[in-house]
Amino acid sequence: MKNSRKLKKIDKQMSRCTTYEEWRQGAIDHDELSGQKRWREVDQSSLYDYAQIRLRLDRLRSLRARHDYHGLLFTLNEGIHGNMGGMGRSALYNRAKFGTKKLIEQYIDEIDDSLRFLAELEDDAINVQEKLDFFYRANVCFGRSALMLSGGGVLGFYHLGVVKTLLEQGLLPRVVSGSSAGSLVAGVLGTHSDKELEHFYEPANVHFEAEREASVFSQMFFGANPQIDVGDLENLVARMIPNMTFQEAYEKTGRQISITVAPAELHQRSRLLNAITSPNVFVRSAVMASCAVPGVFPPVMLMAKNAHGESQPYLPTRKWVDGSIADDLPAKRLQRLYSTNHYIVSMVNPIAIPFIRKKSESGALSSALGSLGVGMGRELLNFYRGMVQKQGDTWPRFNMLMNSVHALMDQEYSGDINIVPSFRWYNPAKLLSHLSEKDLIELMEGGEHSAFPSVESIRICTKISRTMEEILLRFEQGDLRPDASEYHRPRASRRRPPPTRADREAQREHRLHSDKTERAPAVKKKPATRKKAAAKSRPAKKAPKTAEGDKPARAAA
Repeated sequence: MKNSRKLKKIDKQMSRCTTYEEWRQGAIDHDELSGQKRWREVDQSSLYDYAQIRLRLDRLRSLRARHDYHGLLFTLNEGIHGNMGGMGRSALYNRAKFGTKKLIEQYIDEIDDSLRFLAELEDDAINVQEKLDFFYRANVCFGRSALMLSGGGVLGFYHLGVVKTLLEQGLLPRVVSGSSAGSLVAGVLGTHSDKELEHFYEPANVHFEAEREASVFSQMFFGANPQIDVGDLENLVARMIPNMTFQEAYEKTGRQISITVAPAELHQRSRLLNAITSPNVFVRSAVMASCAVPGVFPPVMLMAKNAHGESQPYLPTRKWVDGSIADDLPAKRLQRLYSTNHYIVSMVNPIAIPFIRKKSESGALSSALGSLGVGMGRELLNFYRGMVQKQGDTWPRFNMLMNSVHALMDQEYSGDINIVPSFRWYNPAKLLSHLSEKDLIELMEGGEHSAFPSVESIRICTKISRTMEEILLRFEQGDLRPDASEYHRPRASRRRPPPTRADREAQREHRLHSDKTERAPAVKKKPATRKKAAAKSRPAKKAPKTAEGDKPARAAA
């Protein structure tokens, strides 16, 4: 009983924490008092193959201690992936308030240390070509993490708080997708550097922006007048997102942002706009299209920059609407384009929040029954949609409605790590009320606080991929960059994104520094060099001809 009161007290303190450091200390105290600290220290659990993880950990340590570098490389090749022995299972990260099994953390730390050790190993032990072949291949096999920002109207301010926490902890993935309200935040991330993003979170600026945008958002989504002026949304997007294309945004920040848009006509598919699929499309127009809620805003025509730097329509015969209708969380498309296989979801979509929370709180049997029910519902919807499509010419509006409902139902609304509001903002009574400056600031602070419990899980699950990204950057333009004559680019390197403007500048500086270093010894030997050059420049004496007169005589020994 005494422990129960103490745990409730710690829970209240954690709910009031304003910084992650305060929350972290409260979580550690909570685990120690509740007994979860002991659970973390014990290897055994039915949730993962602890014997395999322990065996591999001991083997890696032994190989490093014996200086068996090729054996270490072979062992790493055997199993660099995030779910070795089931260690990526989400249940392992939901048991304790802070962290997971110590064995898993130790194993990931050992992999991390081994990767860094091999990268910095002398070339006579393992040559550069072997290293590059391994790291490029392992990077593709292990995959990358992506942050997916859902739609949710005015609740999009919640995403800003989530992003703030991840930025402060150095855990914001380079691959980010957004739809509807999430596209606005993704657009801000893709067009602003880390330094510029700090401006968005300054207290004075947050209050100023919230005051300006509170009336706009409440007007856009919950106003009494159904005919909303689209100029308000245009002004908001123009104020928050510079006028640049997806390619220019990537060149500036190195972030690979993607924005989902849905077709306004039948017989079309949704699109994922980014620097790969549509490099010349303006980010602003993509955000406008993704925020065009049907029935509230008119469909939007995408705009792109042509070869002369002028703006012109992109697919001029097509218009686009709210991306969350068709593909709120485009995990499969991101996997195909960016080799992502681990997804962090910031979810504020009112349709999906109850199901995600219920799924995380329910047991195995109820989860299975829920999945079965959803599957049956989708199949029933497919049957009715097939009937309606046969009458497409007769019932065009009803056909469009059925397609939209089917798209909403036929989506996966969760990822590997789900950040969901702890408050019930999806309550219709709250959503339909006027949102003030205070409400919007609380939304952002709520997103920031809701991300705290997921920080350590994200840090653990993304540590290896972040290390490999860092090592490959060092090989490409840093201190580990080899001479071009010593290696050839592995085939797996084709999956790497092209260098950004900052990357190319770093490469140029590295080359200039290397050239200066190589020329430095030659400067000291200038006099000798000049003498030799002068001697070489003197005309050579003609050798006497042989009796035949056609060949020079050989010099006497």
